[in-house]
Amino acid sequence: MRFAIISDVHANLEALRATLKAIKKEEPEALWFLGDIVGYGPNPDECIEVLKKEAQLLLAGNHDWAVIGLTETEYFNPNAKAALEWTIKTMSKENKGFLKGLPIFKILRDEGIYLTHSSPKEPEEWHYILSTWDAYINFQFFNERICFIGHSHYPFIVELRPEGEISIYKDYAKFKEGCRYMINVGSVGQPRDGNSHAAYAILKDDSIEIKRLPYDIVSTQRKMREAGLPSFLIERLSKGV
Repeated sequence: MRFAIISDVHANLEALRATLKAIKKEEPEALWFLGDIVGYGPNPDECIEVLKKEAQLLLAGNHDWAVIGLTETEYFNPNAKAALEWTIKTMSKENKGFLKGLPIFKILRDEGIYLTHSSPKEPEEWHYILSTWDAYINFQFFNERICFIGHSHYPFIVELRPEGEISIYKDYAKFKEGCRYMINVGSVGQPRDGNSHAAYAILKDDSIEIKRLPYDIVSTQRKMREAGLPSFLIERLSKGV
C-alpha cells in the first residue's frame, strides 16, 4: 500500500505542480486531497483543473465552501476575505459547480481511514486542531485507525496508544500495533510552520512520512501582485508563516 495525501493548495499552481512532480516519483496507488483548492492564491481555476485530473479523492475546505456561499466570508480575516472576494469574481461557473459537489469528509472503511479538512468533530464547523488536547478530544469522533486532516497548515503526526497516552512526531512515524493516528499533512500552497516548502504525505502499510520540497515562490508572488491580492498574503509565502 502506498498513497499520497495533500491539502491546502490555495490556488498556488507553482507549488501544486512541484508537489505533483515529486509525488509521481513515489508511484502511489492514488492521490487524496483534503480540501481548500482555492483562496489566497492567484490560480484557482487552474488548480482545480489539475486536481480534477490527478486526484482520485477530493474534499472541500472552508475556503472552497466560502467561494460557493456555504460558509460566510465574514468568518475570515480581512486579508483572506479580500482574496476570497477576488476568487469569487475570477472563478468560472463550471468550477464553482465542481466545488459544490465535493464532500467535507470521507471514510475508507476497507483501509480503516477517515479523511476530512478540519476535524472529525463537527467537520462543517471548521474547528482547528492545534494542541495535544484538541487531538485527544477528536480521537473520540472517528472509529478508524488513521485520520488525515489539513486546515491549520501545520504538519504533525499524533499517536494514541491503547492506554490513552499520546506521542507527537514531526514528520515520520512507524505504525505500532493497537495504536491510532491523527495526521495533519500540512499545506502545499501556504505552509505556516516556519518552513516555506510545500508539504505532502506518503502513507505506506507500516508508516507515514511528511515530506517537504521547494517551489518557485517568486512566480506565485508575482502573479499575486499582478492580481492585486493583499501584500500580507504575498509576503508570508516566502516566510512560511
